Amino acid sequence: MSYYKIHDLENYFKMYKKSVREPKKFWDKIADENFSWYQKWEKVFDFDFEQAKFRWFIDAKLNITKNCIDRHLARRGDKTAIIFEPNNPEEEAQHITYTELYARVAKMANVLTDQGIKKGDRVCIYLPMIPELAVSILACARIGAIHSVIFAGFSASAVSSRINDSDCKLVITSDGGYRGDKTIDLKGIIDEALQKTPGVERVLVVKRTHANITMKEGRDVWLQPLLDTAIPNNVAAIMDAEDPLFILYTSGSTGKPKGMVHTTAGYMVYTAYTFKNIFNYEENDVYWCTADIGWITGHSYILYGPLLNGATTVLFEGVPSYPNYSRFWDVIEKHQVNQFYTAPTAIRALAKKSIDFVQKYPLQSLKVIGSVGEPINEEAWHWYNDHVGGKRCPLVDTWWQTETGGIMISPIPFITPTKPTYATLPLPGIQPVLMDELRNEIEGNQVTGSLCIKFPWPSMARTIWNDHQRFKETYFTAFPGKYFTGDGALRDEVGYYRITGRVDDVIIVSGHNLGTAPIEDAINEHPAVAESAIVGFPHDVKGSALYGYVTLKESGESRNQDNLIKEINQLISDQIGPIAKLDKIQFVSGLPKTRSGKIMRRILRKIAEGDYSNFGDISTLLNPECVDVIISGKE
Repeated sequence: MSYYKIHDLENYFKMYKKSVREPKKFWDKIADENFSWYQKWEKVFDFDFEQAKFRWFIDAKLNITKNCIDRHLARRGDKTAIIFEPNNPEEEAQHITYTELYARVAKMANVLTDQGIKKGDRVCIYLPMIPELAVSILACARIGAIHSVIFAGFSASAVSSRINDSDCKLVITSDGGYRGDKTIDLKGIIDEALQKTPGVERVLVVKRTHANITMKEGRDVWLQPLLDTAIPNNVAAIMDAEDPLFILYTSGSTGKPKGMVHTTAGYMVYTAYTFKNIFNYEENDVYWCTADIGWITGHSYILYGPLLNGATTVLFEGVPSYPNYSRFWDVIEKHQVNQFYTAPTAIRALAKKSIDFVQKYPLQSLKVIGSVGEPINEEAWHWYNDHVGGKRCPLVDTWWQTETGGIMISPIPFITPTKPTYATLPLPGIQPVLMDELRNEIEGNQVTGSLCIKFPWPSMARTIWNDHQRFKETYFTAFPGKYFTGDGALRDEVGYYRITGRVDDVIIVSGHNLGTAPIEDAINEHPAVAESAIVGFPHDVKGSALYGYVTLKESGESRNQDNLIKEINQLISDQIGPIAKLDKIQFVSGLPKTRSGKIMRRILRKIAEGDYSNFGDISTLLNPECVDVIISGKE
């Protein structure tokens, strides 16, 4: 019996028990039966939690792109690997077959080699969501270079700090990028960033917007002419299982960004396995994840996970609001998408608009819908389930992190009964535990605590680039012998997990530990409220008191704000208790968010405290202008 596909609930529990009882045998079988290797492993894994050292498929040799592309050519060569859906719906979509993808990746790999890039070199990729982004990533992996993708929208200072931290030799960028009705000067940002990056020797430039840009002689080269003369085949480099595959910087919601290092074999095995099961992918399905490849979601579930399974994956350049708020649903109909994976931030934004935008589309092709990036609140869950999934598509509310590499806790569609706002059960091989303040494991159900993982899994990050001590201190010292996720969680009466938010988003008010997520959920149920964020601020009597930032739907903006404050606090009192009522509420037009949709609570905390100094680099925010607006509204 194959371990690769989970068939029913009984099979899930059987697989899960086997993965915990015999992890070596479990992962050995999955890796052996489903992937192509140059050389098998001597040992499935070894680990040392105290030193934060983890190895998987030790001494195995492979190349991840042979598994993503080459092995599919005989059977799926003519199958579409990537559908490129451009920002402008009037521009024709591209269908890139596996055979075409092989040739494009081979050419790009040869170009990189010609530019002096060798195995182990770091390559910065700063591109919009265009096919060259996927091709560049795979080409790096093909020759053993370590790719470091930076979201195309980060500021010059954010780009230069990341390039310098990982000491990249080469940058791949474009003349510009499209985002809705805006054109972004990516080359200009790179030019500014490279004034402070002495290690960069070469910049390869993709032509996308045909903007008038400056090309620095001796450094900048147009990519297309190099590809035109490159040979369309390439022998994949032989990589060790633990050779780094990529560095990906966390968004830096607290302090300096961390360059998380993911290695080759374990990441490959786990992303492929989770993609297959969590999205119930079948041979001729069309799968679409709306994330940007600049984030881990895009790495694992736009590119590597789908291609490892020989899937057809959609690469979307645009935004959900352009040319109107029907764009997501239009793309689903156009390409007959079967699996759709997006963020609660997007769902909430779309739910604020007229229901007509979604209701004019049948969306009958959809089989599975998914949520990623943050815990989804109940109102958004129901809107998504009812209006997009038609109450017939399982909604997989997935929990995982940049550091975990792949999805850790999630329903398995048509197998795990779903429950609004709950990520439900761990995937086979994942052993979550809840810990109390005394570092004791909390047994039983209907409990809350700090979420930790007590046994390694294949796709876990191995270190922070050039700073293993920080890796160890951040993730493995709070609860010795365990990986600390930084999240709090609730385990219900049947063992389902609900992520309650970052542990540092627990505020102690008059001796009561109050998680911000349940309070925000209560506020968001108010019909006039679009979104909210809660932070603590110093209080003479309570120690800390609660400060709420609330954005309103259009319909709520004209309402009496004093009445709204009373209604919101009554909702909180009814659902959580009077202790959780807010001392201060500020109505704002928007909340500061990272590009991946996370609310930057440390900024809101400082504003609530009246400290307007040293916010750090806010240019990397999705909406940096809102910070000044919030400050002016408070004063």
